[in-house]
Amino acid sequence: MDARFLGIGELGGSPAVAVVVDVMRAFTVAAWAFGQGAEKVVLAESLDEALALKARHPDWVALKDGPPAVGFDAVNSPGLLRSVDLGGRTVVQKTTAGTVGALAVKEASLVLCASFVVAEATARLLRARGCDSVTFVVTGEGGRADEDLACGQYIARRSAGVRTDAAEFLRRAAESRAAAELAEGVRQGVHPDDVALCLELDRFPFAMVAALEESLLVLRPCTVPSLVTGQQRTDGRTCPPRTE
Repeated sequence: MDARFLGIGELGGSPAVAVVVDVMRAFTVAAWAFGQGAEKVVLAESLDEALALKARHPDWVALKDGPPAVGFDAVNSPGLLRSVDLGGRTVVQKTTAGTVGALAVKEASLVLCASFVVAEATARLLRARGCDSVTFVVTGEGGRADEDLACGQYIARRSAGVRTDAAEFLRRAAESRAAAELAEGVRQGVHPDDVALCLELDRFPFAMVAALEESLLVLRPCTVPSLVTGQQRTDGRTCPPRTE
């Protein structure tokens, strides 16, 4: 597989297949939202859009980076979100890097959002789709975030069917600037368990597929049993068709 690793600002248009990586914490949080029963996650372009969507749909759950804020129900923390019952709910997510990266490639034929907690499922979906060329969008620190790069490199190796020890990739993430900032309280809206939860390899059995739905970029979980294409999502809906 031909894998490219680019920052958001380095993208020259939408690639055919994109894996948008945000380990700490957007796409760890999104995975936890699905783990807590959410039906879908809407990736908002701005805080104002997130609040407008919440106003139109009061039953939706809006979350953002940073400290709690008026109009938002939650913050972008897996440690805090894991105690919230989201059964059947829609989550609106706006973050500094992850959601921005996904929206930058929203026209791609296949967009996956990833972190370590869904790494193997993401690799399995790429293999099932026969993706020969994949762009990994490293969302943090202008494309230099080592936790995102390490996760993308690990998924790329697993997508190619290479036996890979995850320990070194997880170590890089644990020693990253983002991990230090979370552990030291530099960032707000943080739970003490956030770093450990972001480093929990393959915590969830699904990949996360983003697609445009009535002008909104919507993220949904998708399970992919091995050797079979066109599998069902965790909510019973079919995954996107094979990318040729």
